[in-house]
Amino acid sequence: MRNLHVCQEGPVEERLLLASTFKSQGNTCYSEHRVREAVSLYHRALLQLRSLDPQLLNPLSGLGPPSAKLSPQQLEVLQTLQADCYNNLAACLLQTCPPRYERVYECSLQVLRLQPCNAKALYRAGVSSYHLHDFTTAHRYLTKAASEQPKDSNIRRYLQLTDSALSASREKEKQRYQGMFD
Repeated sequence: MRNLHVCQEGPVEERLLLASTFKSQGNTCYSEHRVREAVSLYHRALLQLRSLDPQLLNPLSGLGPPSAKLSPQQLEVLQTLQADCYNNLAACLLQTCPPRYERVYECSLQVLRLQPCNAKALYRAGVSSYHLHDFTTAHRYLTKAASEQPKDSNIRRYLQLTDSALSASREKEKQRYQGMFD
């Protein structure tokens, strides 16, 4: 693998290409089960993209390079790359031991900010919410994921797990308060 450095100052196309290269290298590492390297490469890609993101304001205006002006096509490429990198990063973090569910949830929300109907991000937000014991949120995301991908058995399985957990939680709550009002 070529060692590419992070370039914060180059032209927009150059930075988009570099980010895309980091993402591709991350995909290769992920497919070869080298998850740590993949995580590093997705982070490097996101650093490149962060330097181009017009939604991120420079807190110290006048310092540092001016923000790049993006064409509509460049903005679309930027947002697609961001969504892909955050989604892939979430997939990697689910495979770490132990999985980093809080971070998976954060990455999934970044994808959903850019692509609200992204089934993989909805699924990962649901899975992470489930494992963080936020069953109501998990149910909401998994239900939406199931509407996007109705035949996906993983989504259906987690939706069933979530429904069971919600039922058990409600039953526990009911029993807890039952003695109070007798």
